[in-house]
Parts: sequence; C-alpha cells; structure tokens
Amino acid sequence: MADINIATLLLLGLFIFLMIIRLPITFSLIFSSIVTALYLKIPLMAVVQQMVQGVRSFSLLAIPFFIIAGEMMGQGGISRRLILFSNLLVGRIRGGLAQVNCLASMFFGGISGSAVADVSSIGTILIPMMKEKGYDDDFSVGITVTSACQGVIIPPSHNMIIYSLAAGGVSVGRLFLGGFIPGVLLGIGLMVVSYVFAIKRNYPKEKKYTLKESLQITKDAVLGLMTAVIIIGGVISGVFTATESAAVAVVYAFIITFFVYREIPLKAFPQILYNSLKTLAMVMSLIAAASAFGWLMAYLRIPAKATEALLSITHNKILLLLLINILLLLLGMIMDMAPLILITTPILYPVVVNSLGMSPVHFGIMLILNLAIGLTTPPVGSALFVGCAVGKIRIEQVVKTMLPMWLVMFTVLMLITFIPELTLWIPDLLMPQK
Repeated sequence: MADINIATLLLLGLFIFLMIIRLPITFSLIFSSIVTALYLKIPLMAVVQQMVQGVRSFSLLAIPFFIIAGEMMGQGGISRRLILFSNLLVGRIRGGLAQVNCLASMFFGGISGSAVADVSSIGTILIPMMKEKGYDDDFSVGITVTSACQGVIIPPSHNMIIYSLAAGGVSVGRLFLGGFIPGVLLGIGLMVVSYVFAIKRNYPKEKKYTLKESLQITKDAVLGLMTAVIIIGGVISGVFTATESAAVAVVYAFIITFFVYREIPLKAFPQILYNSLKTLAMVMSLIAAASAFGWLMAYLRIPAKATEALLSITHNKILLLLLINILLLLLGMIMDMAPLILITTPILYPVVVNSLGMSPVHFGIMLILNLAIGLTTPPVGSALFVGCAVGKIRIEQVVKTMLPMWLVMFTVLMLITFIPELTLWIPDLLMPQK
C-alpha cells in the first residue's frame, strides 16, 4: 500500500526539483502529478480527466476575451492616448512624467489587466521620454515596473478569474469591485514617492495644454476607457456575466481600434489573434496542469495538513496573517503569479476563510497584491525583467532605487490585510451578498 507521506514528498519535492532545474512550470506540474499518480496506483486517465475538468468552466471563457481586448487596445494606440490624458491631469506636478506613469498605469491596468502588458505598452513610450527629459534610468524603470502592478489589482483582471476558479466560485463581480480601492491606494502611494524623488533629483514639470487640446485628448482617452466601463458596469449591474461583458468589450475594442483610432490596419487583426492565442495557450495549459496537481493535493489532504501546521504555530490572527503574507511574498519572488494563485489558494483558503473567518474576496485581493509585488522582485519578477529590457539597464542598478517603492507596496499590503473595509466597502455597497 502506498505511503501517503512519501506520496506528498514525491508530489511537492519533484515539483520543486523540476522548478529548480528550470523546467517550465506547466510541465513541472504535469510530471510531478503523473509520477505521484503512478506511485499511488491512480489511473492516469483520472489525472487527464482532472486536467480537462479544470478548463471546462464557463467563467474561464472571459480570459480569452480579456486577452484579445487588451491586445487590440494595446496595439491600437490606447496607451499613447492614456499617457496624454494622464499628462493633462497630473503633468503639471513636479516630476510630471513620473506622475503620468503612475496614473497611465492605473488607467491602462483597467483595460489590459496585466502588469507585463502595462510595462510593455506604457514603458516603451514613457521610459525613453523620461530619459530624454532628464530622469535617471534607474528611477524611470523602477516607477514603471512598480506602477504596472496596478494592472492586476484594478479591474478587470484575468488573475481574479483564475482565483475565483481556484477558490471554488467566488463572485467575479465582487472581486473586481474589491480591487478598486487597493489599486488606487497603491497608485497614490507611488505618486507620493515619485514626488519625493522629483524634489530630491529636480525632475521637471510638463507643459500646459490649451482648452482645445485638452478636450481632444479627453475625448480620445474616454473612448478607450469605455472598454473597462463596459466590463465593470455590465457585471455589477447584472446586465452581463463577466464572460458576456468581456465578449461585448472585444466587439467594442474592435470597433474603436480599427474604425475610430485607425492607427493599425484591419490586416493586423490576424496577428493580434495569433499573439492572443499564444498567451491563452500558456494560461489554459497552466490551469489544466494545476487542476490535476491541486486534485492530488486534495487527495493527499495537503491543504488540511497545512492548516493544522499553521494553526499549530499560533492561533493569533495577526501573527498568522503576517506569516501568510511573508510566505506569499517569498513565493512571489521565485514563481509567476498565475501558477501561485492556482497552487496556494487551495492550501491557504481553508486557513484564512474557514479558520480565521476572512472574506473570500478580501483574501483574494490580499493574495493577488502579494503576488503582484513578486512581479517586481528578483529573481523571477517578469515585470521587472521586461522593464529592464525596455530601459536597457541591469537589474542590480534598479533594485536600490526601488526600495522606497517596495516599502509603499508593502505598506498598502498591510493596510489591505488588516483593514478589510478597504477591500469590501465597494463590493458590499454595489453588490451586497444575498
């Protein structure tokens, strides 16, 4: 008879080993699941069935729509228009382009839902502009990378849909609404840091626009921002589900991109679909692999054992939450966001929701903000890598400058963790639980 402890060690140990030797996460999850299933004498068809079951959820259909809409708006000129709109609003503040960077990321995050997409789209425009205006390379890259994390918190975010799936069906609408205040808090905190840097390093203000220019800039930006309004408004009003609102947003983005902005020709659409398909293939294969891995974790009672282990350390809610935050921050430094959501949610959800009484929405936002910070930290921070590549600077040169920015992110994380109302006030107001 198979030993449960050996099977647990095999599942987790093999997964960690394969990660260390740099096998892609999806294959690490699949191989460790298959080997463990063979040891437990579980038919491999059962593992395959769990993988298929993992991607058969109707709510997951929203993910490809979000990806396509974000890809269209990103290539169709929305990022440049949002930068101009942000410049109109905050460019006259000292260190105007840094303030623009934070605000544009806040707006663009509401469309793309991706930190890496934010860095790629906003960063390729703003980082060279900031350098040209006399901003230091390390600061230009650092503020771009950290402000991009608003993209995974401010709705819509496909990571929230992944969390909803992993948590067993948490309301996507409430998750979307729960991300507003944390995302805005993070943006304001980074704008304050930018202002301090601007005063210290004497960064310039931006030019003032005429009334005619201001009206045109606002008109162009509002058309793009309506993509996010359609998604969020449709969900919270009950007119659309998250999936239906994402589909409507794709149609709207298609019209705005190709028939209003017209910065790219219609023949570019197949390439947009191809880019979206590549991203979608990675996301869905990861979800399928993590579903089999998570099923085996449940079979081996790993979540229950993790709950017992954490509660054996302390029953103090504050200490437990601090411990969980530290664990997530450390994991975020070595793994990407989507797999961590799928792996850690089944383990930590029983602890924080069942044992500590935390709202599933509150935990979801706390989890995603934790892992968003991981996107900006070495050694595996994907947003950091992209930002350094765009800015043509080594990671070591940026890290010291990013310390105050990380401090702001950690402060916002602690506020979100210990003041539930910051997350739950808007969901409870607009989508109260019945």
